[in-house]
Amino acid sequence: MQSFPELPISNYLQDRISSAGFTTPTPVQAAAIPLALAGKDVLATAQTGTGKTLAFLIPIIETLLREKTRGVAALVLGPTRELALQVADQYEALRGRQLPAAAVAVGGLSEGRQLDSLRKGARLVIATPGRLEDFLERGLIDFRALRVLVLDEADRMLDMGFLPSIRRIAGALPKQRQTMCFSATLEASVAHLVSEYLRHPARVALGSTLKPSENVRVQAFEVPADRKQEILRSLLAQETGRCLVFARTKRGAERLMWSLTRDGFNAAVIHGDRSQSQRIAALEGFKRGRYRVLVATDVAARGIHVENVAHVINYDLPELAENFIHRVGRTGRAGESGLASALFSREERGDLAQLERTLGIRIERVPLPQETPCPHRERPRNLEASASRSTSRQPSLVTLPGEYLQAQMAD
Repeated sequence: MQSFPELPISNYLQDRISSAGFTTPTPVQAAAIPLALAGKDVLATAQTGTGKTLAFLIPIIETLLREKTRGVAALVLGPTRELALQVADQYEALRGRQLPAAAVAVGGLSEGRQLDSLRKGARLVIATPGRLEDFLERGLIDFRALRVLVLDEADRMLDMGFLPSIRRIAGALPKQRQTMCFSATLEASVAHLVSEYLRHPARVALGSTLKPSENVRVQAFEVPADRKQEILRSLLAQETGRCLVFARTKRGAERLMWSLTRDGFNAAVIHGDRSQSQRIAALEGFKRGRYRVLVATDVAARGIHVENVAHVINYDLPELAENFIHRVGRTGRAGESGLASALFSREERGDLAQLERTLGIRIERVPLPQETPCPHRERPRNLEASASRSTSRQPSLVTLPGEYLQAQMAD
């Protein structure tokens, strides 16, 4: 499939896809959507930022348009509230007037509003396992009409300990259904989950899931401990687009956000101790340009889709090498170019070397940038133009070993 008009879908959905601005499918979309439309179970692994959400939403919407039965016909399970809300936003952009709004069942938001969506006839439920299991136990949701189950970011759900909940939820669903599993990695636990719930799945494997995208230049700065914030400020001041800064701990992220704010940067923070309303406000402010810098712990490394993140900065190295890939994957999305930096001290040379060995990559070491004066005050700006300039630049990409496009279909 080279373009969306090639898909055997309704004219209505074709119009909705075009109106939403989608013209050329990403590799995972081109490989997975035709298989899903044919009714096959699908197991897809691909790097973060490759368009997996649209790869399952288009087949779901076509199913809902074609089979106008009453009740919930499709369920998308994901690991976090942020990811669920992102999927809901994407669905809202595509559904138009012929389909009802989705019901989003997640913790931290109004339960009454979520149940109201179900009462109004939602045919798609987008949920996190904990809240959905609660609804099931209380008899508040009926899945007898379910036709499609999607396990989104399956590896992350298992990392977070949701396997018992997934099993209980799957036990309440009809046996005859289509199941799609999308994941950034295919670890043993995910493979076991696949064997339980997917029937002869079509296998889609795109690139290496343990290496940064080839669209992202990855670089590292060795920084004395007493100059770390200075170097961060210089990197941020030299960048005109959105910047995502990763810290290892919640307390460290909070301190860093306040320090950057005092230095004149428009910054917000997301971590596990922030309320859901605070996390939504920070993310929306980052998307809309109110904040140019978002400081986050690894809660934001997956499932947060923000267009045109120009620079991802690893202020702290992650505890797990895999999280480095998910952090870096927030930039260079959908074929655009991106930049990712890592700050490390002399004492962390061994940690960075171990990360490279684990991922099978070589990260370019670059000289420290000259200090750039901090702004006294950053005014909120429309980032569309600056993001366009940032993503249109063509940095020299680091040559990284790894796989290229592979698409395999199982019988």
